[in-house]
Amino acid sequence: MSIHDEILAAARRICVARGEWTFAPAEIVAALPHLNARSVRTHITSRCCVNAPANHPHRLPYFFRTARGTYEICPPFRDAPQVDPPSGQRTSGEHQVEESAAEYVANRPPERTSIHAVVFESEGQYVAECLEVGVVTQGRSLDETLAYLREALALYLDGEDMAGLGLSSSPRLVLHFETAALGP
Repeated sequence: MSIHDEILAAARRICVARGEWTFAPAEIVAALPHLNARSVRTHITSRCCVNAPANHPHRLPYFFRTARGTYEICPPFRDAPQVDPPSGQRTSGEHQVEESAAEYVANRPPERTSIHAVVFESEGQYVAECLEVGVVTQGRSLDETLAYLREALALYLDGEDMAGLGLSSSPRLVLHFETAALGP
């Protein structure tokens, strides 16, 4: 099973158990401790989100970002495929939550120490998009773009509950620069 299939299955389990189709990325990270937390968050916020910035050449239409830190499973993906349960498992249609709320809080993933941004050139400008938070900016040079990005992040995070966003009190900024592999 691929990582995006596991993420979709975990989101379905959590949403069905709660009785609503919205979830937070931290819930999926906690439900899939065997997967890299950063990869799970990136898949939710970018690779599998229909209204995320176009950072990936192919995007899966599993989720829709409804608010900061809240995602909804798109209607075509709400029904889990029917799988015969192994012998001895429940067959009544009841869904089990893998952990209680107290266990979830106790096993919460550690705070992230970095915010990732992708920088790329577009129409003579450099554009920077953060992957974990909703910040996008641009500038005429890389230095200008970085300065604007730091300023935009400071404004975005000012007064926010950093722990509530899953971030340390002073996260690092990690930049990834994308350019064409072959020039004109």
